[in-house]
Parts: sequence; C-alpha cells; structure tokens
Amino acid sequence: MFKHVFLTGPPGVGKTTVVQKACEALMSSGVGVEGFYTEEVREGGRRVGFDVVTVTGERGQLSRIRDLAGSSHGRREHTVGQYVVDLPSFENVALPLFRNVGSAEGGSRKVFVIDEIGKMEIFSQPFIRAVRQTLDSSSCTVLGTIPIPKGKPLGLVEEVRSRRDVKIFTVSKENRNTILQDILSTVQTCLQPSS
Repeated sequence: MFKHVFLTGPPGVGKTTVVQKACEALMSSGVGVEGFYTEEVREGGRRVGFDVVTVTGERGQLSRIRDLAGSSHGRREHTVGQYVVDLPSFENVALPLFRNVGSAEGGSRKVFVIDEIGKMEIFSQPFIRAVRQTLDSSSCTVLGTIPIPKGKPLGLVEEVRSRRDVKIFTVSKENRNTILQDILSTVQTCLQPSS
C-alpha cells in the first residue's frame, strides 16, 4: 500500500509545475497541503539560481550562480555545478515546515510537499533527518520530487526510490500534461485511512 507519491524526470521537464497543479487541485477539494517547492530564478532570460517557496508563499534563497552569490566570508561553500547553495536560507524556510507537519488537526491527513530532494537540499543534515522522519510518520502523505539517477547515487534519493510505500511517477515531455489525474488519484488513495 502506497503512502507517498514522488515524481522523477529530467531537469526542466516540468515536475514542479505538475506538483503545483496537483496541490491546487487537492486544496480546492479540501485537502490540507503544506510544504515547499523549488523555483527557478531568472534574470534577463537566464537562470541565475533557485528559491525555496512554501505553499503559503514564503520565499528564501536556495542557490545562486557563483558570481551573484557574493563571498561566503570563509564559510565552507556547498556548490552544485555553477550554483552556490545558501544552506542557512534554505533551512530557515524549509525546516520549520517539517516541525508542523505532525500536527494534523482533527486527525485528517495532510499532503506534505517536498520539491525537491536533490543535490542542493541534501547538503543539509537536518533536512535529511526531517525527510526520513516525515516519510516514516503516519500523519501525512508526501508528494515530492527526486532527480533521475545519473552519476553518483544520492543516498537519500535512493532510499526514497527503494521504499515500498512510495509510488514513483516519471514525468516526461510526452506525459506531463496528462499525468496529473493519475497522480491525484494515487494521492487520494494514499490519504484514505488504512483499514
């Protein structure tokens, strides 16, 4: 029986867009949704980084291209490709969301969005712990995204991928406009109280 739903697919295929559409549909049907997305930040048509944005619209910096990131004043830098990851900013926005997730009022299950569990996010040990606790908790269904395997496997991503209670959908250019209904019905099934 699946408890969680994750989307995977190549970068830029539209995973976040599908997750956002799913959240809108879930919220309009009365399901409680919390969590965060990662959003591209563009300047003059060029991607300069990513922000972490909560479902309620709070936003923090996740990463910026090195020349825009400013100096890190001797802190150890975490980089992914040309991006410098702003761990304190990411943790300030994302981690408090995990603390509230167990407090589903009235016992109604919530959907908790984790977009995404990727290279940038897993520099944060508290984030890794929070994700594991949330996946093991019975208070919510996680709707998340993970990158497709390429290069060195990412521990937490492989952990998610191999969980028996996780259903994974692969988003492609061909199916990204039609996959939403399947995802929604799977999430709705996950939200049913297990008998």
